[in-house]
Amino acid sequence: MEAIKNFFSEISYTIPTIGIMDIIDIVVVAFLIYEVMSLIHTTSTARIAKGIIVLLLLTWFTDMTHMYALNFILNNTISLGFLAIVIMFQPELRHMLEKLGGSTLRELLEPRTQIVGTEQAIKQTVKACENMSREKVGALIVFERSIPLDEYFKSGTVVDAEVSSELLRNIFFPKASLHDGAMIVRDNRIAAAGCVLPLSNNYNISSDLGTRHRAGIGMSEATDGVVVIVSEETGAISVAIGGMLKRHLAPQTLERLLNNELIPQEDDTLKASLKDTLKSGFKRLKGKGGDDHAEK
Repeated sequence: MEAIKNFFSEISYTIPTIGIMDIIDIVVVAFLIYEVMSLIHTTSTARIAKGIIVLLLLTWFTDMTHMYALNFILNNTISLGFLAIVIMFQPELRHMLEKLGGSTLRELLEPRTQIVGTEQAIKQTVKACENMSREKVGALIVFERSIPLDEYFKSGTVVDAEVSSELLRNIFFPKASLHDGAMIVRDNRIAAAGCVLPLSNNYNISSDLGTRHRAGIGMSEATDGVVVIVSEETGAISVAIGGMLKRHLAPQTLERLLNNELIPQEDDTLKASLKDTLKSGFKRLKGKGGDDHAEK
């Protein structure tokens, strides 16, 4: 009980000393932690993160139990851990730095323009899928998220064009040269087409699903991408996420699902909170500067 009283007593003394820069510091750290957790949440990186946690727990356990030989090996392994992490996450880190270097502070704090672009890309994709479903034209479209898909670009043709219903239908037209491969959408633009995707090794997949669906499921297992599939045989629209396939989707359901997956509300709220905090901090600092000047 005494410990609880001391804890709240320390908090009561600490809170009045917190300044605006401390609040900004806390919000920025919270934002960085959120981004790291979003990265770890993906299928492939989650396994790596679990392995790192197990390694740290084993190191702590061997230290507590005085298992000196094993503890020595684990400590030396951890000393090289940072370099190993940089190597393992090299594509993700490069993509993050490229995105950060190509964005201004205004773009980072005001994601509305990005959201509008994503909404437009989704509408055009849904429109194209609705038409291709009616005409039974096969399609395979991958929306890149936090995990870069650079290695799959090499197997296709770089396009770098805005997402439009007409262009999607032309690319997947049965007699077109790129119709057999997958299209990759990055930052609301068609980055590449005719790409080869990894096939799923899941033996529980229904036997009536062909190579296009297996490639879509395999891509969703290897990355956190959202994969849209239109069946050439039945015209059915499906979406693969995290190794799971949602089949026979209506265009309205497809649009709602893509909006939910590609425009996360939590991210918008956090950035808006960061933006408001920074604005209030700058105003407060400006106000203090004015008061100091008036006193002089």
